[in-house]
Amino acid sequence: ILSGNVASATAATTYDVANSCRFDDGDSAGMHKAMGTPSDQDKWTFSCWFKRGNVITGATAYLLSTYVDGSNDSAIRIESNDKLSFYNYTSSSYAGRQRTNTLFRDPAAWYHLVCTYDSGNATAGHRMRMYINGVEETVFDVETNPAEDEDSHINTASTTISLAAQWNGSAMGEEYDGYMAEVYFCDGQAYAASDFGEFNEDSPTIWQPKDPSGLTFGTNGFYLDFEASGNLGNDANGGTDLTEVNVDAVDQCTDSPTNNFCVINPLDN
Repeated sequence: ILSGNVASATAATTYDVANSCRFDDGDSAGMHKAMGTPSDQDKWTFSCWFKRGNVITGATAYLLSTYVDGSNDSAIRIESNDKLSFYNYTSSSYAGRQRTNTLFRDPAAWYHLVCTYDSGNATAGHRMRMYINGVEETVFDVETNPAEDEDSHINTASTTISLAAQWNGSAMGEEYDGYMAEVYFCDGQAYAASDFGEFNEDSPTIWQPKDPSGLTFGTNGFYLDFEASGNLGNDANGGTDLTEVNVDAVDQCTDSPTNNFCVINPLDN
């Protein structure tokens, strides 16, 4: 279980997150959006805060995904062993993959995740980067760098990007169960964790969100703040909204990275 460097309800913050969205895997919940011609197919950043609900070891849960077919997809997901995986899968083989050593199965913690894809980078180790609670992951259980200029299925024209599940064109599958907040997808930018969060000045081991103004979203980018209960897929940046699947107004929550609610621990029998 990852501990430390997580948001705290007691830490003073300069930027408050009002809402999160609850995704219930029992409802087959998720969101998706058709992608247009990207600003840069080979450069994008995904950032979100997530707090797991039903922790089912042995089940895969997608945070972000683009599914083309059984031989081609790209995703950021929680693996069946509770490790985080960021990968690009092309022609039935991994064309870029990172899987953490760390386990993510603390249902009381808000985790901040940033994944950057930048295959045009001349430095192989900088083509895929992952940050957890403000710190870049550098040691992985599995690591394969993509080739220079390797295309990612995520951020590709005429594909569908999905949040909190894998969308196959007609139904959600391998759904994530829990909360998500402050969800960003930035087309054409390779951002670091410091562009989305900062360490608390009074409690420097606590990582917290910060004001998103100044970010660039490109053609396909979006920002979900979940403040519109009747339209939780609303792009607060003003772009095309995500389509909600089995997500309703009741799924708007006030449990957030800056207001962390107590929860019953499903791991404690």
